[in-house]
Amino acid sequence: MRRSVFNEDHEAFRETIREFIAKEVTPFYPEWEKAGHPPRDFYNKLGELGVFGIEVPEQYGGAGETSIKYETVLIEELSRAAVGLGGSGVHTGLCLGYLLRYASEEQLHRWMPQFVSGETMYAIAMTEPGTGSDLAGMKTRAELSEDSTHYILNGAKTFITGGVLADRVLVVCRTSSAPEENRRLGLSILVVDTKSEGYAVGRKLDKIGMLTSDTAELSFSDVEVPVENVLGEEGKAFGYLSENLVKERLIIGIRACATAEAAIRFAVDYVKERQVFGRAVASFQNTKFVLAECAAELEAAQAMVDKAIDLFDADQLTPADAAKIKLFGTETAGRVIDKCLQLHGGYGYMLEYPIARLYADTRVSRIYGGTNEVQKTVIAKSLGL
Repeated sequence: MRRSVFNEDHEAFRETIREFIAKEVTPFYPEWEKAGHPPRDFYNKLGELGVFGIEVPEQYGGAGETSIKYETVLIEELSRAAVGLGGSGVHTGLCLGYLLRYASEEQLHRWMPQFVSGETMYAIAMTEPGTGSDLAGMKTRAELSEDSTHYILNGAKTFITGGVLADRVLVVCRTSSAPEENRRLGLSILVVDTKSEGYAVGRKLDKIGMLTSDTAELSFSDVEVPVENVLGEEGKAFGYLSENLVKERLIIGIRACATAEAAIRFAVDYVKERQVFGRAVASFQNTKFVLAECAAELEAAQAMVDKAIDLFDADQLTPADAAKIKLFGTETAGRVIDKCLQLHGGYGYMLEYPIARLYADTRVSRIYGGTNEVQKTVIAKSLGL
């Protein structure tokens, strides 16, 4: 079906991004996978391209766009090439939303210029070794100093995307005890400089996919964080996390559709060229039927996502809507990519083929951003169950 979410400006941006990926990413991607992340100066190139400032207001050095559609274009083009840009997706897709919503004017003027340029890269630290989707159960704690000038942060985080190269991290921590009847109270967000004494990056975690996205363990041992680096109001972090999960889950759904579309394209190209029993694999009825099923499933998921994009831009996308997008989109992508890999036969299992990378990279989409089981719970609550 013809999509109607993009205009000429979006398509011009698409061409720019496609050319940039072909020149600056694809030729070097195998090296990035071995290293576990892009080179640090690559983020400065993204800053020069303007990627980090698209949704940043002009007074802070950005372009002032308010639509998620430019970010959607970027996600689609990365999926089309079966590549990623390390921790930069978290930098803009997650951290920027928190900064723009909750940072003070003073903080925005202090932080945004380096955010836009790529000089300072951000990550967000929520998950802990003993807590995953149960954010209210986190143990990392920050105590206010006796003179009330800084917090003293102690604890540990894990599965932190961009954690190896990050210059600042939005650390969600407990700043006061919560009553048993409401564990969501007492959480705050501290913006922590990674050069602070007592801040340490532990293991760079080895994953089955998303190999250029540096995922790390972090630890904090009496890290001093100035009170000027509290993001938003003290004790309100759980509400902030809930608000921003809508965008996070929409982005996951956008990426799911984009990777499914790329998988279908890779499969179509492969089966046209691959010969079996003296015939192109594309000539077999099973091949045609499988790809027809994939195309139909993708259309349904894409229609949901495109509707959600417009609703999000109009500030009308609900948490239940976002949960449906993530659930349906990622489950669809998992099925489609699996079928497309199968059509590659043994070559689909070889890393030299992009379908193998898509297969490994996509599996985590049903886990991060809240597991799909959590999404079902959110949807059920919206039904009054």
